[in-house]
Amino acid sequence: MIEAQRLASAAIAQVLAGRSLAAVLAAVPQSPAPSSANSVHSQRALAQELIYGSLREYGRINAQLERLLRKPVASAQLRCLLVAALYQLQYMRAPEFAVVDSAVRTVAALGQPHAKGLVNAVLRAFLRQRAELEALLAADEVARFNYPQWWIDQLRRDFPDRWESMLRAGGERPPMTLRVNVRRTSLQDYLRRLAAADIVAVAMGASGLRLAKPVPVDSVPGFHDGIVSVQDLSAQYAAPLLDARNGMRVLDACAAPGGKSCHILELAEVELLALDHDTGRLARVEDNLARLGLRAHLRAADAGEPRIWWDGEPFDRILLDVPCSGSGVVRRHPDIKWLRRVADIPQFALQQARLLEAVWPTLRAHGKLLYASCSVFGAENDQQMQQFMARHSDARRLPVTVPGDEQGSTLGQIFPDESHDGFYYALLEKV
Repeated sequence: MIEAQRLASAAIAQVLAGRSLAAVLAAVPQSPAPSSANSVHSQRALAQELIYGSLREYGRINAQLERLLRKPVASAQLRCLLVAALYQLQYMRAPEFAVVDSAVRTVAALGQPHAKGLVNAVLRAFLRQRAELEALLAADEVARFNYPQWWIDQLRRDFPDRWESMLRAGGERPPMTLRVNVRRTSLQDYLRRLAAADIVAVAMGASGLRLAKPVPVDSVPGFHDGIVSVQDLSAQYAAPLLDARNGMRVLDACAAPGGKSCHILELAEVELLALDHDTGRLARVEDNLARLGLRAHLRAADAGEPRIWWDGEPFDRILLDVPCSGSGVVRRHPDIKWLRRVADIPQFALQQARLLEAVWPTLRAHGKLLYASCSVFGAENDQQMQQFMARHSDARRLPVTVPGDEQGSTLGQIFPDESHDGFYYALLEKV
């Protein structure tokens, strides 16, 4: 437990200092000695639970710490050790005495043995004052919902009837959802294959399914053979909405990591250009295409600079999955809640408008552009579309059908729920 608490405290401290959790976890060494492999794996699994859980519940835990500490803790990692230990005490099954004892001993592993008394006192004070703290924090929205106050206020303005359910959904553990490669097998045949492997799943749509319980990717039957991919159900709506057909010329303007590009190619024989400005992320697109046995043209370029990558031949379909706040996927990336600032949203909106203006001229007359984001903020979604439509008389907005709006409308906001991440789609036709 000591190693898990040490790893978790270091990772949480880096995230709160402004580094993405993905970058933090990628830097953790992954090659234990064979004799200690099982022990190291167990400690890392525990550390990952502490990291993700602490960030999901950070608003509450931070508020508790503010009331337990008599003065600020100078060491960020020491403070984050307290965060991880408080998460364990409240949300995990380890005995209370074991969590406290391990945290006190972890202090020495951090090179701060002088702080043993502080850690012991704070954690034991929490156990004594737990009910009192609950009462004190009842009216604190940040502690109640585990989001920054500006985020809560923004959703309350954007969705006055839904904001509470959206916040709660973003704090849940995400489901594991798969997309069947219909070029290789059918959804029903793959469900039978899962059943044979004692994996319980339910069909969701034409080629998607949700597992009753997440499993390691390596344990997913047929994954390495290109039979199936891991992809959230909300993201699986992109390719059908785009409606690419055999022989069409298609642009995926911000393609990495390639899930939507691959889905388009699974549904139709098209000539697809996949762009991404990040060469490292573009390599993931290439890996996914290879695993699924699909082909596309890949190019590292900024979609906002068509003069660099466009050959002048217009596209029949364009998928523009824009860079955004990621506010719809916080249950998978809980660090986003604490990394984003209110000033970031207008900056994302500017970047999205720039990309829209850049790729629109590359679309053929009567062609379709699908605008997508994994955000739930109106400034990045419907407000963005309204402003674009006001600037372009040659654009017509088409109906889309998404969960919660099965009748079809132009409002393509998918709200986070037990099966879906928060996502947004708008389908435009050039007229």
